[in-house]
Amino acid sequence: MTHGKKLRDRIAGPGTTPLIGVYDMYSASIAAKHYDGMFVSGFGFAASYYGLPDIGFIAWPDMVAFVQRLRGAFPHHHLLVDIDDGYVDPEVACHVVEHLERIGASGVILEDQKRPRRCGHADGKQVLPLEEYLEKLNQVLETRTDLVVVARTDATDEHDILHRAERLAATDADVVLVDGVRSVEWIKRIREVVGGKPLLFNQIAGGKSPRLSLGELSDLGVDVAIYSTPCLFAAHEAVDSALTGLKAADGRLPVVDPASGVGVQASTTLLERNIARDRLVPESVGV
Repeated sequence: MTHGKKLRDRIAGPGTTPLIGVYDMYSASIAAKHYDGMFVSGFGFAASYYGLPDIGFIAWPDMVAFVQRLRGAFPHHHLLVDIDDGYVDPEVACHVVEHLERIGASGVILEDQKRPRRCGHADGKQVLPLEEYLEKLNQVLETRTDLVVVARTDATDEHDILHRAERLAATDADVVLVDGVRSVEWIKRIREVVGGKPLLFNQIAGGKSPRLSLGELSDLGVDVAIYSTPCLFAAHEAVDSALTGLKAADGRLPVVDPASGVGVQASTTLLERNIARDRLVPESVGV
């Protein structure tokens, strides 16, 4: 069974499928212990790989190389990849989709923003003319073999949001995402216009959308939830806290609890899993 088919079947199952945003191999190694699906976040990758904000700096070969490393270490996890606007050009978008499917990505998200692009929860977003985006989207859909394709709109005008969501749902895209949804009421309105098409909701700490549990999202008819930045923001807090403590202790490292702390042994054990032969055997990963 292909990776796209596995993710498609998971989405069609009961409840809301969670996909956790990872930004590097270490964060993915931790996420893989807790969830069976990962979201390769453009926000996280731009931050970790380039040290830059999510405004269009990602080069597609870098993203493809990262996904290839992920698939090698996590052969059974779902990998949904953010390809932003397809790196501007429709031909490039199709080329990237071919590469990603070949190396084992489960799906991609293609947005309708125009440059300069922004994080989906930032102000100042601009969208392509709808027909121009639909042409790009349809080229991607014709290129993929079995990859899951999420059609995303970043529209902010209320009429345009519903119009675009309805048009995206009428394509052969597998899932529809309206990013930056501001309320539960708007989730309900979008759910209504997309009909039976699976719906994705993006949660990001400090973003514009409400904080909702998987149970609440399931009750609203949301099929997939991506969590773009929990690993990245947790690392930010933890590293800052650890270095503040190290400075206050005049450079003396804290004592590591051998049972629950993270030191050389815990870190090595985590990473050894990524080259263990038994990783090739599917396992049940709880959510």
